[in-house]
Amino acid sequence: MRQTRRRSGGFSRMGPSALSSTLLGMSKAKVLIVGGGVGALEAALALHDLAGDRAGVEICAGRGDFVYRPFAVGEPYGASRVLRYSLERIADLCDAEFQLENVASVDPALRLATSHDGDEIPYDYLVVAPGARLLWSVPGATTFWGVPDEGEMRDVVSRLREGRLRRLVFTMPGGHGWALPAYELALLAATELERSGLTGTQLTIVTPEEGPLQIFGRRASEQVAELLAEHGIEVITGTHPVAYENGALAVVPGEEIEADAVVSLPRLEGRHIDGLPYDGRGFVPVDDHARVPDLPGVFAVGDVTSFPVKQGGIATQQADVAAEAIALDLGCEVESNPLDPVLRGILWTGSKPRYLFGWLGGGHGETSVASERPPWPIDNPSKLIGRYLTPFLSELEAANRAPSSAAG
Repeated sequence: MRQTRRRSGGFSRMGPSALSSTLLGMSKAKVLIVGGGVGALEAALALHDLAGDRAGVEICAGRGDFVYRPFAVGEPYGASRVLRYSLERIADLCDAEFQLENVASVDPALRLATSHDGDEIPYDYLVVAPGARLLWSVPGATTFWGVPDEGEMRDVVSRLREGRLRRLVFTMPGGHGWALPAYELALLAATELERSGLTGTQLTIVTPEEGPLQIFGRRASEQVAELLAEHGIEVITGTHPVAYENGALAVVPGEEIEADAVVSLPRLEGRHIDGLPYDGRGFVPVDDHARVPDLPGVFAVGDVTSFPVKQGGIATQQADVAAEAIALDLGCEVESNPLDPVLRGILWTGSKPRYLFGWLGGGHGETSVASERPPWPIDNPSKLIGRYLTPFLSELEAANRAPSSAAG
């Protein structure tokens, strides 16, 4: 393993050239990836493919496993299982190193990161991908965190199955985020009621959006609205949740909404790393090549960025353009294209999924659609669509399921 760390304190800091890979005796440019989520892993895989042996990749994350969160919506209903993968194993498979530690600060001028334990980590390129912080958004409501073993959410589903909920509300905060899980939770709840023959429970979605999943585009939003109506799910748009207490959800604008339970998505806030610029909500600004402005060699991808849509597929697209820019800078024969974000989502309905598609950038016209057939090539049922990460995880899961071939 390369010795790339030193304990801070007691040393005079050297200039950027002293920390370059050349003077450290390395033949590869050091790419430090901060984080262990979707954007971080897509960046590592893309660099492995595009830059090859010109880049030495190191992944630093505060936890040792990658949690595949898109399946979390089905766990409380017993419809799916959240998958976990060892980050050390993933790093090994893409010829990267893995370190279990959080990065607390960076010095872009010195191209030096510092961990919470005080270890200094030099780099030539930095890819910041620690994700976002998940915060309570509606006091009194049950927050769906999108992680395994959500006891409060399981309790809501149990009460629903027992017919003890007269009105169940799903909601979400405004601002940066990803609303699709709230619609999936409502549709899965409707399916539970339909299969059990329970009547008398009103399901309602309260959303700040102008239309259901409007981020995909007008046509897709209208088709989702029709689907919700078919399942008897009421949708109240243009409305922000405030707090749930005494059996009622306070909203703005409008009068409070009676409810026996309220499930809310969390509010997102950027994860702070000293030395990086942030907007008012803690998100890192980036350009259309995922570069952090005015910080040479620094990129940011995924939920930590100021890009308003917080979705795994968008994170992979940002990671791809970052990897392309780094590979081109290293002299590799690749094209470095700006981000032209396309939104793909698979909406679980309790029966046939709906495939949602829409371009987020201009110049494509009305492209949005919600259909029972995917409008993009698909080789597996993954809810996460990434150029490198999707097939990689598919192969990894297939290997995990394969019986051992070891001789007894």
